[in-house]
Amino acid sequence: MSATDPNPHARLEKWIWTLIYGGLFLLILGIATGRASEALGWSLAMPGVLLAVAGVVLIYVRSRLKP
Repeated sequence: MSATDPNPHARLEKWIWTLIYGGLFLLILGIATGRASEALGWSLAMPGVLLAVAGVVLIYVRSRLKP
């Protein structure tokens, strides 16, 4: 991000929504897979939850940044 970038937080916003939606997708995939293989379901769902939480934390970080 350079000083002349008109929207310096655009990259952060892309990461936020990618983490949230990707994490929720993994969570749903883990729940669906957990019916066939419990261990595989948990191994997909837990990283998904962590990714979604990281996205939410980045929303908080973004709100504290100065424009």
